[in-house]
Amino acid sequence: QVQLVESGGGLVQAGGSLRLSCAASERTFAMGWFRLAPGKEREFVAAFVWNGAWTYYADSVKGRFTISGDIAKKTVYLQMNSLKPEDTAVYYCAADRDPGYSGTDYYTTSPYEDWGQGTQVTVSS
Repeated sequence: QVQLVESGGGLVQAGGSLRLSCAASERTFAMGWFRLAPGKEREFVAAFVWNGAWTYYADSVKGRFTISGDIAKKTVYLQMNSLKPEDTAVYYCAADRDPGYSGTDYYTTSPYEDWGQGTQVTVSS
């Protein structure tokens, strides 16, 4: 099992920025971020595939959020700019250990075997 530790959440005003980090205990094939807001279903945010540095984004965050990775640190980052109150949620990091999925698969939970404990992001208006 891959251990994932998220950090970087907090309270920020609308229009502000936060950077989330997710450190994995071992190398993975891909990593993703999902979020869960009260009264809503879990929502895909972004994904990063190490081989080729492929990135995928939800339409709701495209142009505002950037996912990146540091392979030496086995850490993925989610830079969140121009934050909106509707971005308020618990953000979860997830890991796909092995190849076998591609493209739009990463928008679903199917590729991900391991999940972090979550970090709260609150955007005030």
